[in-house]
Amino acid sequence: MNLNCQICNRQKPLTFHHLIPKKNHRNKWFIKRFTKQEMRDKGLNLCYLCHKFIHKKFSEKDLGRKYNNLELLLSNPVVKKYAMWASKQK
Repeated sequence: MNLNCQICNRQKPLTFHHLIPKKNHRNKWFIKRFTKQEMRDKGLNLCYLCHKFIHKKFSEKDLGRKYNNLELLLSNPVVKKYAMWASKQK
């Protein structure tokens, strides 16, 4: 089991980031596209700083619609730049 943050790859205490934010679980758009189990279980293990960064940069709606997997998140230039910076922090 990997105990490193999935964004910065640092070994820090991890938090669970729902790729479909809980706020969106009752929204019709999400209900049509994802099962309840997917919405509940689909997520990433992130350190506190990366988790905070992701929620600061993107709305709940954008996180669920545009960035609902690790590859999509890391393809964003802002996230990619942040990940490189964060990986060098202690």
